[in-house]
Amino acid sequence: MSDATSFFGRRGCRFAYNLVGSGPPVVFIQGCGVAGSGWLPQIEALASRYRCLFFDNRGMGASQPVGTPLTVEQMANDTLALMDQVGFDSAHVVGHSLGGLVAQHLALTARKRVLSLALLCTFSRGRDATQLSWGMFWLGLRTYVGTRGMRRRAFAEMVLPPQLYAERDAWAERLAPLFGHDLADQPPVVMKQLVAMNAYDATSHLGQLAGLPTLVVGAKYDRIARIEVVRQLAANLPGSRLVEFEDAAHGVTIQKAPEINKLLEELWPRADGVANQQGNRGDEPRG
Repeated sequence: MSDATSFFGRRGCRFAYNLVGSGPPVVFIQGCGVAGSGWLPQIEALASRYRCLFFDNRGMGASQPVGTPLTVEQMANDTLALMDQVGFDSAHVVGHSLGGLVAQHLALTARKRVLSLALLCTFSRGRDATQLSWGMFWLGLRTYVGTRGMRRRAFAEMVLPPQLYAERDAWAERLAPLFGHDLADQPPVVMKQLVAMNAYDATSHLGQLAGLPTLVVGAKYDRIARIEVVRQLAANLPGSRLVEFEDAAHGVTIQKAPEINKLLEELWPRADGVANQQGNRGDEPRG
């Protein structure tokens, strides 16, 4: 299928989405302030073997306007509506940061439609990411004040490990087309996304996802989804696989794209095997 952007109207928002590739269906859900194009390091490598749906979240990029109060629950419903739009009865679901919360809610409320979960640099309780240390507060402030170059470099520090700080300008240029905006400019919807994130907590419900093939990825230098929070998420997801990157930060899906893509391709066939076994036994998924 063509990779041209399509549009779909739902609850006051005209969603921009892309459906590319062929094979088993996969849905990619982005986090705060990042357009669906943030998944291109995955899509470009995987679309030859998987049918990939990726999109701008409500109020982000070309999906405008916000249209309705923004919540994690609303974003999960939006994802289901987009799955319906493209004909996905079920799919492997991949979420990064805020997108990981959306993926968790999707699995908890529509378990039969989720073949597997990949939760990348995320958490089960949004306020674990929004309750900032003084260092993160200062870094976040620097993304809003100063020259454009200073703001770009501050944002790059937020998503890169320290060993790459010397290359912040080059990385800021590389990240801009993936994020869908110049790193010096924060999209207006970001504050609404942070409020939605802060209000959501799936922790007490994660046991319901036992038996669902799940990958959890964390990064040692992640200032947003801190490694101890990611470890706790994995501990609360029975049977999940935890993978930690020692030399990456919140932007691991871009910095370590080949490694992330390999992990996804290890997860999905295993999940398809589980789904086939359940179908042969006539079992209902647990949820």
